[in-house]
Amino acid sequence: MVIKVFLATSSGSTAIKKKQQDVLGFLEALKIEYAQLDIASNEENRMWMRENVPGEKKPANGIPLPPQIFNEENYCGDYDTFFDAKEENSVYEFLGLTPPPGFKKEPIPEEEHNGDSHAEEGVNGLGESVEEEITGGERQELLQDGPSNEEEEEEEDQVVEEEESKMDQEEEDIQEEYVDEEYEKGEDNLVSEVTLLSQTVRLPWFSPILVP
Repeated sequence: MVIKVFLATSSGSTAIKKKQQDVLGFLEALKIEYAQLDIASNEENRMWMRENVPGEKKPANGIPLPPQIFNEENYCGDYDTFFDAKEENSVYEFLGLTPPPGFKKEPIPEEEHNGDSHAEEGVNGLGESVEEEITGGERQELLQDGPSNEEEEEEEDQVVEEEESKMDQEEEDIQEEYVDEEYEKGEDNLVSEVTLLSQTVRLPWFSPILVP
């Protein structure tokens, strides 16, 4: 089975180019056989990709962005799902391939699943062991430290929301730029067809008729 990566070699988007390079570089590192199918210079590749990407995976305008990944005729996913599989060390499952002999899927550390839960448990455990020894005033001071941690968490959440908003805006800009390129290519094809038609069709010449 050959992995097919549909990409745009002449894309003007830097973000799309980086995503395509990331996918190809990772496949090469794992020595996975793949084929590059250019949708920028091959209309057949472009139409096949659009028709075979599932509807729920397409954006609102119906035009999926490259790179799109297939295992022969079976759809694997786009860059986002590929990236998630890479982070979870499950690329072979994502691609529908059997892992090579000796391949071991390393479990994701608990810290990545639970975030700061272990750190919080450690703090709570420490508080319980020390609570028996501290005085009432020190206990009150410990309780007063709580709001500062909550404020830090709120600030972190705000930063994350701002970053996500920037990423969403960048994705929308990329989508609009890609759609503009699609429309421009369509207009160029239409102009070429009209030019060819005008060159092949010739109007007949009429001889003047003399009236006595």
